[in-house]
Amino acid sequence: MEIISGTIDFQMEESTAVVIGKFDGLHIGHQLLIDRLLEQKKKGLKAVVFTFDRSPVSLFLCDGDTYRELCTLQEKREIFEAMGVDVLVEFPMNMQTAAISAEEFVTEMLQKQLFCKKLIAGEDITFGYKGLGDSRLLKKYSKDCGYDVEILEKLLVNYVFSEEASGEEISSTVIRKAVNAGNISRANRLMNRAFSVRGEVIHGRQLGGSLLDMPTANVEWPKNKVLPPFGVYFTRVITEDGCYDSITNVGKKPTVASAEEEILSESYLYDFHGDLYGKEIVVEFYEYLRPEQKFESLEALKVQMQKDMSLGRGFWSQKILNRM
Repeated sequence: MEIISGTIDFQMEESTAVVIGKFDGLHIGHQLLIDRLLEQKKKGLKAVVFTFDRSPVSLFLCDGDTYRELCTLQEKREIFEAMGVDVLVEFPMNMQTAAISAEEFVTEMLQKQLFCKKLIAGEDITFGYKGLGDSRLLKKYSKDCGYDVEILEKLLVNYVFSEEASGEEISSTVIRKAVNAGNISRANRLMNRAFSVRGEVIHGRQLGGSLLDMPTANVEWPKNKVLPPFGVYFTRVITEDGCYDSITNVGKKPTVASAEEEILSESYLYDFHGDLYGKEIVVEFYEYLRPEQKFESLEALKVQMQKDMSLGRGFWSQKILNRM
């Protein structure tokens, strides 16, 4: 997959099919858009995803604030490539590019630079200065600019999952709320994959191995990644050597750390023997067990961790039985 990032100066040489969106979370609604895009490859069009290198919301944050997204830029890249996208355009989002009018975006970007012949978007699409561009404008310009436009309706939760009564639209906002509330299983259903975090395993205080006899793989939580509630989760850890059932604490380890500590994902891998320091891992989250808490002593913490580990083994044993 070709990635065009950090520049507005690019030119497609072949006719393209283009899908436009922010794609935070790349949920099942987004996946439907990408599926329609990939169908256009059969017609000889190059499949192009046009998105942004950061959320437009980030332009209006106060100094020091960070907008947390469901997917990091790297995660989006890997998902798009795995789906079969030909070209990913990560359009630089800044005050200058945000001032481009919707009409200019269509005539200059879509028609001339992207050489767009098929455009696919959701019905709630907005683009251009102050978000004044919408699906109606795309349709209005389609004939003169030489592209066919296809607008897809939003998916409703109860349409996709008949057992759910919610008539909410499937959106990044709904999924973000689920993660923030610790309803990881619902977020995973709406994304059709596990909410996850990735990073290099770092050295912590090393209490897990030396004092608690429960060595853990610590990953610093990305500052731009949506945070679930601090607490313990049933997880899976993917390493370069395989996938391991695990249990993970997200937080600042209040029993042994100061309030200024960085937020960590701290995972105990069942049946793993090896050294992960300095290696990249992916932690997939499946279910929230309990909130993070401060214990009176390391011994009390150890007792609770042993209980958590036992519950984790039971959780994953049941999952295996259900798959048989």
